[in-house]
Amino acid sequence: MITLELRSRQPVEMIDVTTQVRDAVRKSGIRSGLVLVFTPHTTAAVTINENADPDVVADLCMEINKIVPLDDHYRHAEGNSAAHLKSSLFGASETLIVEEGAPVLGTWQGVYFCEFDGPRSRRLHIQVIGA
Repeated sequence: MITLELRSRQPVEMIDVTTQVRDAVRKSGIRSGLVLVFTPHTTAAVTINENADPDVVADLCMEINKIVPLDDHYRHAEGNSAAHLKSSLFGASETLIVEEGAPVLGTWQGVYFCEFDGPRSRRLHIQVIGA
């Protein structure tokens, strides 16, 4: 398993980790199998989306903040309920197929670590599993 140390700079931010996922698969030597990308944080997530146009990420961050506002009279005393909700909506992991020594992604797809309670230091685990 490879663990990345990430540092977010914004309260809500999507960090492209596609290159690091590809590097982990390449370094593993696995030609066919799966790669699991997982974050062990309850206010963060992992998702796959377009990485060709940065406006897509900006739009996603803008809209998730509208769908789940920062302050909506939440009861959680720590004050980060919105981040917990966003994390649950996106999910803590993604599993990708590995074929010919690389993760299978569409032409415009990238893997993102999603920060919903930043800025913070975070971990992201990448596990490559051979078939």
